[in-house]
Amino acid sequence: MLLLGTWCTNASSQSLREQQDVALQTADGAVTPSEGKKQSVDTSVISQLGDDYTNSIELLKNRFRVDYNVEEITMVFFRKYGSAPVVLVRPDGSKLFQGRVDEEKVKWFDSDSFDMITIKNPVPGPWQAVGQVLQESRIMVISDIELTADPLPNILFSGEILKSTAYLTNGGEEITNKEFRNVVDVDIEFISTNNANYNNFGAVDELVATFEDDGLGMDERPGDGIFTGQFNLKIASGEWKPVFSVETPMMTREQEGSPIILYENPVDISVEINENDSGYHNLLIDVDRELVQIESLLVDGKVRFPNGDTQNFSLTEGGAEAREYPIVAYEKGVFRVKLTAYGATIDGRDFILDVPEYTFLGQGPLEPEVEDPLINGEDPIVDGSAPVVPPEPEMPLETEEKSPVDTIDSATFTLLAIAINGSILLIGIIIAVIIILKRKKGSASNTASLKPKQKPKQKPMDESSLTLDDKPKGIKKLFAVFKKKKQGES
Repeated sequence: MLLLGTWCTNASSQSLREQQDVALQTADGAVTPSEGKKQSVDTSVISQLGDDYTNSIELLKNRFRVDYNVEEITMVFFRKYGSAPVVLVRPDGSKLFQGRVDEEKVKWFDSDSFDMITIKNPVPGPWQAVGQVLQESRIMVISDIELTADPLPNILFSGEILKSTAYLTNGGEEITNKEFRNVVDVDIEFISTNNANYNNFGAVDELVATFEDDGLGMDERPGDGIFTGQFNLKIASGEWKPVFSVETPMMTREQEGSPIILYENPVDISVEINENDSGYHNLLIDVDRELVQIESLLVDGKVRFPNGDTQNFSLTEGGAEAREYPIVAYEKGVFRVKLTAYGATIDGRDFILDVPEYTFLGQGPLEPEVEDPLINGEDPIVDGSAPVVPPEPEMPLETEEKSPVDTIDSATFTLLAIAINGSILLIGIIIAVIIILKRKKGSASNTASLKPKQKPKQKPMDESSLTLDDKPKGIKKLFAVFKKKKQGES
């Protein structure tokens, strides 16, 4: 059975009210160990019954004895995950079931892995817890739980990522039970002091860290009793008061620390802009040298260009000069720079700092100046005030020597084309007439050679003896044309 403290009152000791006042003051940080005597843990109010042999027997294990002068006790039973809540058996044999208790005398909280029970004026004598209670932590009695955390640094920056560890004590003794992490929530809040001289005047309370013992994040090992918190200080700079809180299903303890100063982000970013966007913008990164060692500064950053492209960069060379990085200046628009800075404060503490995003506007290429057509806001052409400027005389074009073909006008060219086409047509007609005449002549000679019996022999026709009336109609017209032409020649 694990006994880590009590929140009980002994009749022979000081009154319950005085014990509660002192214990609460100590837990809340109002009384430091140098100002008041720390309460000792009274382990006599509860004791384990039986030895290892009897406790290995199912009906006799998980038995404990409550002293006769106990006025209030809070116990935690850790059991197998998902098992039913325990059942408490009083010395007289009566039982206490979760959900069926007098809520004025018994407070009962159950989860998947533990039961936390507070009983006022418990019946003195042997008790027993029936259930699947874990062997390594059958019962735990809790009293004034406190958080002992690493002291906060003297120099702390807004935007800093900080790791801090802490452990819990119960009645002044360190809690080593790994199951206890399921019982408590440990947080740190920053509360503004509302000092008008700082930027956080009137700011709301900020939860900056939650301590965990689960082996995740910055916690090194799960269940080792060391709680680890990762501070997220993306809050306004100024004067803050840290408040450490330990919360259980039954109680909450808060412990206030001394006010601290959260300094502004010490990284200073500027840029030398190339106005013509031909070359590079020169990014300059410096720090507040009264707080940070410039030689220790390392930078890991990313540049987002106006077109959405990104470029990562790192500056790992030390030195006393500000860090420089050239950014290609190839277009107009907003450039965005995001940095993570690593360094050391002037007192030698290493830090990791999330620097707020820095933006600047890159200018595009110089555009030619355009003369404003308006004079005193009015258009001189519309209102008639513009002077009439005579048109400039056109310069005669240089004449070029033209070929004879180029000197023929369009009318002559048309007549020439008609004459050529007419000649071609006439020649075609003459050729057609000659072919027709030859065919007629051959037909006439063939007819003359035939001698039909019933028809008399006819004299072949002489083509020259034919009159115009005897010739075909087309040939008549042709001969008429030739006759007129012959008469004209005579």
